[in-house]
Amino acid sequence: MSGDVVILMLGVSTFLGALGLIGLLWGVKTGQFDDHSKFIDGARYDNEEDLRDAKMMEEKRKEHEAKRKKEYRPE
Repeated sequence: MSGDVVILMLGVSTFLGALGLIGLLWGVKTGQFDDHSKFIDGARYDNEEDLRDAKMMEEKRKEHEAKRKKEYRPE
């Protein structure tokens, strides 16, 4: 490879890296990654009924998988 191609590749990669860094810093500064309601929603929807529903769905999924494995018979 010639030196011109290497210099061009380094320049383009440095430019793209700087562009990504500027985008990341802009996102952090403007609060794009903040989730203010995460903990509030976690506490609001974490009750016994939701936990029972999740447990029931997990048991149904396990029963379905066991039934599917039982019915499958390779020849």
